[in-house]
Amino acid sequence: MVDEISPEAFHASPGTDDWRVLFEGAVTRFSTGSFASGVRLVDAIGALADAADHHPDVDLRYSGVTVRLLTHEVGGLTAKDAELAGAISAAARELGVVADPTAVETVQVTIDALDRDAVMPFWAALLGYEPEGDSDLVDPAGRAPGIWFQTMEEPRSERNRLHIDVSVPPDQAASRIAAAIGAGGRLVTDAHAPAWWVLSDPEGNEACVATWQGRGEA
Repeated sequence: MVDEISPEAFHASPGTDDWRVLFEGAVTRFSTGSFASGVRLVDAIGALADAADHHPDVDLRYSGVTVRLLTHEVGGLTAKDAELAGAISAAARELGVVADPTAVETVQVTIDALDRDAVMPFWAALLGYEPEGDSDLVDPAGRAPGIWFQTMEEPRSERNRLHIDVSVPPDQAASRIAAAIGAGGRLVTDAHAPAWWVLSDPEGNEACVATWQGRGEA
């Protein structure tokens, strides 16, 4: 089994400048400008992945390709991800495709529950999701946001028990927070920054802007 590496170690690896660590691994988006250009990039990524026996998640759209790297056997990043990231970036440059890592994010729904084990089966059945570990449900097709069930120690009626978490690159957090506040939101607390900031909309519905920083070593 390969060893997990920290986000710091991933970003310190050669060839990873195009990539940003989010909740579920390392992500980048390549602005291809056309579907045909995206297909050529996906073909190149497929060949590199097969050669490395390490396969990323690839999302092909008309204007771009989003790639997500994670070593599933350890549930985190490894040197294999850093090496493949560098190879994919090099292939994109050869094809004249530009990376735009500022465009990446991961959206996660969080449900606060007193009895996580009692609540999770309902949501799994309703959405057709599958459990991942003790506290997460994921879309088996990888299309929709995951749901994290956060355990509460006591009932809470003064705040909503369902909120959105948005994982962004650390260099994008300040602008995202400023935009949300400028659109009528407010900062609830930055006590946990830079791991996460809690914001709310004008009616008190909450969301967290999160980064990998401030979460300790892998």
